[in-house]
Amino acid sequence: MKNKVYGIIGIKAMMANWNADFSGYPKTTPTGEIFGSDKALKFTMRKFWEEQGEVVLYTRSHTLVSDSKERMVLVPRSLSERYTQFFKSEVTEKTNSVEVLGNLFKAIDVRSFGATFAETKNNYSITGAVQIGQGMNVFEETQTFEQQILSPFRDKTSDELAQNTTIGSMVLSDEAHYYYPFSINPNAYHNFIELSITEGYKDQDYQAFKKAALSSVSAFSSNSKAGCDNEFALFIETDEKTYLPTLTNFISFKKGEDKHTLHLDLGKMIEAHKDQIKSVEIYYDSLHLDIESDISDAQYFDIYTKVAL
Repeated sequence: MKNKVYGIIGIKAMMANWNADFSGYPKTTPTGEIFGSDKALKFTMRKFWEEQGEVVLYTRSHTLVSDSKERMVLVPRSLSERYTQFFKSEVTEKTNSVEVLGNLFKAIDVRSFGATFAETKNNYSITGAVQIGQGMNVFEETQTFEQQILSPFRDKTSDELAQNTTIGSMVLSDEAHYYYPFSINPNAYHNFIELSITEGYKDQDYQAFKKAALSSVSAFSSNSKAGCDNEFALFIETDEKTYLPTLTNFISFKKGEDKHTLHLDLGKMIEAHKDQIKSVEIYYDSLHLDIESDISDAQYFDIYTKVAL
């Protein structure tokens, strides 16, 4: 793949908690703006690829080990154990760098997002072809609240015999819309290609990213993320020498009664680069979202059915 891609990925959260901090509440900036980290989005993409049968290295997996009391306990694998699990070889001080780097590039998440690998004097840092920014919540009326949950069990640790079951809590947002900017630069692996370590970022990797960008959040289900869905995605493909600014700076979100409206003010910028831009594709939840755009020659699709609109 030679061409660059710039875009936006939009996530909606309805009675859900897309990305919590350690307090359990949605992540916020120092000024109180709600946002989702790139790690939250990459997590769902990795899980999506894993279910598609791809090699995904940087995701949690578990193994059974014997503890000091000779009990078998379930623990997360270390990075070196995860590496050995996939590539059937251990990393030692004598391991060839070409072997380690070549294996790392076999994983789709490494080819996409890069990696930091520091195991047994094998220290490598790979800057990813795909860069995803922070997803700011563009919905100004988001309300966050705490919901109490009743456990079916009493507290066994109490000094006195507990008469009732324990009470827990769950933090939810009534409605939020997170919009992430991203860019893809296949030339990021130029040096590794020259050294014959990898064939680089291929079109099939981009197609896998595109599928994840359109479906990975909707496909992922957990207690807090039930209610989170992909609702928007923009892909602008350019030639390999073009640079575009952060695209989320050119959008605005307006609340509606039956449908919300997303305004894209990208027409002037795209017109200025019309000779370098190959295509513009816009996917969105056409049942709940209207798009107001000044972009000419854009192709529109329903994000769920992938049918042209």
